[in-house]
Amino acid sequence: MPAEPAVPTASGMLDVGDGNRVHWETCGDPAGTPLVWVHGGPGMATTERWRDRLTAHGHRAVFFHQRGCGRSTPNAADPATDLSVNTTAHLIADMERLRAHLGIERWVVTGGSWGSTLGLAYAQAHPERVSAIVLLAVTATRRREIDWLYSGLGRIFPEAAERFRAGVPAGTRREDVLAAYSRLMDDPDPRVRARAAHDWCAWEDAVLSHEDGPAKPFSGSTSAERLALVRICAHYFSHGAWLDEGVLIREAGKLAGIPAVLIHGRVDLAGPLETAWELVKNWPDAELVVLEGSGHQSTAASDAALSRALRRFA
Repeated sequence: MPAEPAVPTASGMLDVGDGNRVHWETCGDPAGTPLVWVHGGPGMATTERWRDRLTAHGHRAVFFHQRGCGRSTPNAADPATDLSVNTTAHLIADMERLRAHLGIERWVVTGGSWGSTLGLAYAQAHPERVSAIVLLAVTATRRREIDWLYSGLGRIFPEAAERFRAGVPAGTRREDVLAAYSRLMDDPDPRVRARAAHDWCAWEDAVLSHEDGPAKPFSGSTSAERLALVRICAHYFSHGAWLDEGVLIREAGKLAGIPAVLIHGRVDLAGPLETAWELVKNWPDAELVVLEGSGHQSTAASDAALSRALRRFA
């Protein structure tokens, strides 16, 4: 008989200051090795589909919705929600506050895509609180990575790139397109926000269109989820996630002694393999697993690699 699906064993809302409350839940064995899942986006507060994967080897898995998205409040879909107190530094502090709130001494930090950036930033800020690291679809959110995702890939998807650029006011410089989207997502007119979110998600879907995963994973979200996701993404990426360029790779030595597995698809166009490659060159304790034929989205191969890594750190 198949195993029963994992369900939350505890949940709550944590006051993290600045008027924000972060939703959290735990799943799996309460006595198991603690693990925290750092979701992607930023602003894509997926939880349910990761419960079974992250509890399969006896971990006590902690899930939380980053500021402004999912069940955390206030929600960024509302343009009145203040995003000036939603930065990478704030999210790192939220993670540390949640760890202390749950009485966890050290945990396995696991994340994917943007979640790998935030996971790395947290681990470098608090290495003494991290027992191991497992990252999928590795990114460091360097400006060169952002520029590749929202501009460079236009060489491969020119028709979609043209539509993406047409979503902002005419005459906007290439380097200002993301900031222009951020302003559109702050517009008080719901029609302006809805159109900007639609255009942004159409581009994200085009980037993933060559992969075997869901055909339109971004456009498939509900209206509120989509608005929050796009508003947060544009806010973060137009500011380079408030990270010094290349800092997470340059300072990977801070993670010395922390074992890690980095899992990355060879044909990941959204986040090319070079970031994971450069990380392991500066982080001797990290192992890179390259999945031939896999891209940015989860596949059977990435699920199997994740399972092997979690079993190692159970």
